[in-house]
Amino acid sequence: MALPQYKKDFLKAAVEGGALRFGSFELKSKRISPYFFNAGDFYTGDLHEPIMDAYAQTIADSELGDAFDVIFGPAYKGIPLAATVFYALIKMDRARYRKAAYSFDRKEAKDHGEGGSIVGSPLKGKRVLIIDDVVSAGTAKRQAIDMIRAAGGTVVGIIVALDRQETLPDGDGKTSAIGQLRNEYQIPIISIVKLDDIIDGMKGVISDADIKQIEEYRTRFGASD
Repeated sequence: MALPQYKKDFLKAAVEGGALRFGSFELKSKRISPYFFNAGDFYTGDLHEPIMDAYAQTIADSELGDAFDVIFGPAYKGIPLAATVFYALIKMDRARYRKAAYSFDRKEAKDHGEGGSIVGSPLKGKRVLIIDDVVSAGTAKRQAIDMIRAAGGTVVGIIVALDRQETLPDGDGKTSAIGQLRNEYQIPIISIVKLDDIIDGMKGVISDADIKQIEEYRTRFGASD
């Protein structure tokens, strides 16, 4: 099945902007990956717009589209994502999202002025959608969930740009970081694209050798959850 246009636009921008690269990359897990993704490279207008629109479209089309009150971006990468994707949602459908809000956290709580560690919308009594770039081990997402719950909010889901669909290095050989979080908290976790989408979307764009390496990596480390 052909990828939706917004996913194609996202992948095209990611490759052209260097946010999605192919070759040989050592990950934090010490695995050698044939591809690398860094959402922090979307810092120009040409590149930023496609990823924000893709986040917004993914949210709007998902089961979470009408299930949240606040988009929450964990510091630091989540902060610009929360603000700009919130704007993209308003731009896409003002009537649907005009009552929504966004917020983010400070790494260190402020002890003057309004104080606290949460900036933007209060979270108490709110349904909260966490937004970030990827899920690695899941540690940062657990911290965000604990913070939101402590502030009186309810986490209804998580959205990320990429689901690598690979097993945890110290896991059971079947479960991914996203799968583990999904099972642990019983919440939906959605992504703009998955590894399968990269393979399908990059055929004819990158070399056959690169595609083969990614497919072999998926065979070796692919999660079954």
